[in-house]
Amino acid sequence: MALFDLPLEQLERYLPAVTEPDDFDTFWKSTLDDAANREVLVDVTPEPTDLRLLDTRRIIFAGYGGDPVRAWYTRPARVDTPLPAVVEYLGYGRGVGLPHERLTWPVAGYAHLLMDSRGQGDQYGNGGDTPDPQPGTAGGPGPVTRGIGDPTEYYYRRLITDAVRAVTAVRALPGVDPTRVAAAGNSQGGGLALAVAGLVTDLAALISTAPFLCHLQRAIDITDAEPYGDIARYLAVHRGAEPAVRRTLSYFDGVTFARRAVAPAHFGTGLRDTTCPPSTVFAAYNHYGLGNGRPRPPARQMHVYPFNGHEGGEAEQVRRQLGWLHSIFD
Repeated sequence: MALFDLPLEQLERYLPAVTEPDDFDTFWKSTLDDAANREVLVDVTPEPTDLRLLDTRRIIFAGYGGDPVRAWYTRPARVDTPLPAVVEYLGYGRGVGLPHERLTWPVAGYAHLLMDSRGQGDQYGNGGDTPDPQPGTAGGPGPVTRGIGDPTEYYYRRLITDAVRAVTAVRALPGVDPTRVAAAGNSQGGGLALAVAGLVTDLAALISTAPFLCHLQRAIDITDAEPYGDIARYLAVHRGAEPAVRRTLSYFDGVTFARRAVAPAHFGTGLRDTTCPPSTVFAAYNHYGLGNGRPRPPARQMHVYPFNGHEGGEAEQVRRQLGWLHSIFD
């Protein structure tokens, strides 16, 4: 894919006005207060594996509406001291899979919670194990359009609430320093991590690469790649639904969450990314931490890969993430 978005020098200054509902904070406070009324940990079960240097447990925690959400909790074996934790979120269509699939963070010395994505897991990887109890909500067949006509019914209201509850869950687990918890993810996972940074005021760090759900109004206008393309295809059939859809999306825009965030942040993007266009990522990065009249953002970094698409920097980006997070927690 050739370069298709704004030139880098414009991206670095790109600070668009993004529609923010007047009741955005009230909407999310009410949603999260309802979830907080329930005990978070439902079940913690040791998971036998052949990973002899790691301890793994199968977790079930109460997410949106008290619905059970699965996760893997993995940490270095025979380490008794409380560790900083990384809560990791998954890309669109991926499920939590098998416990040996994602080992970077526990091998690096962190406690690691990998959250399943409700109602996903059928597109790649080794599947998911968390159903969405409300699959019949009106909308298209994919998660990104499910319930898209009403913010109270939208799929991402449930998934973002699950993501916030995952932070609460990891803080309640043995062997975790609750004051040192980072949210991390790529693509959809990066969008969820960014939302968590805007909603959890005492998060210690954010790692977000090629985040989905950012600058949504622009994204659905400039790319036909999935998942954004699914929204355009939905509107091609439901021709009168555009005002309601755009209103719903305004409650879930990563730019609006980014403005509220205060944790140190590490970002990355590929300039040829048609899945999560770089202007949408820079919109979140440039707005990051500037809400409530704050004159300057918290410490943050952006790594740009001019010749990469949605894969971004791959292992090089992970190497940079590891070094950056060690500098935050050490």
